[in-house]
Amino acid sequence: MKPSTPVPPPRFDAAAVIRHTRAWVERAVVGLNLCPFAKAPLVKGQIHFSVCETDDPRVLLDVLCAEMAALARSDPLERETTLLIHPNVLEDFDAFNDFLDAADAALEDLGLDGVLQVASFHPHYRFTGSAADDLGNATNRAPYPTLHLLREASVERAVAAFPEAEAIFEANIATFEALGADAWSQLQAQCRADAEG
Repeated sequence: MKPSTPVPPPRFDAAAVIRHTRAWVERAVVGLNLCPFAKAPLVKGQIHFSVCETDDPRVLLDVLCAEMAALARSDPLERETTLLIHPNVLEDFDAFNDFLDAADAALEDLGLDGVLQVASFHPHYRFTGSAADDLGNATNRAPYPTLHLLREASVERAVAAFPEAEAIFEANIATFEALGADAWSQLQAQCRADAEG
């Protein structure tokens, strides 16, 4: 009988990845008010945190499609939004950015364009034309590569209720410029400590 090939362990523990990402949502996204719409679903337990441990972008795309379908058919009162965290694949930001075209195409293929949208977060996020060390990039820097699935109807309601929504991007950059690099590093360290504690 041929011995089975051992399966290598994942590079990240899924539970720890979720704890770390949740801490980032609590301390950065909600704590710094980067998204004024994030607090309610966090407090109500309506954010679905999902970890895809693959290192293959094709598998990630399949998982993404499954998460899109699951969010679309779920009750918004139970699952308002999904964070699909994939720590072992698309660690290179340019490859991650290229993958977003496939994510948008998947929405169309599933007939969910206009129903859901995909927002993107990455540890090395870089806005077009910005330097890699520009602190403004931190507005979209999560602990791990992350695809955020949002309901279009919820986004529209939030924007209607919050007329200043279009100014969020500029306000977030100003928040990080005021915070400074040292304080941002300390906040990231606190998120890691939360995950380990």
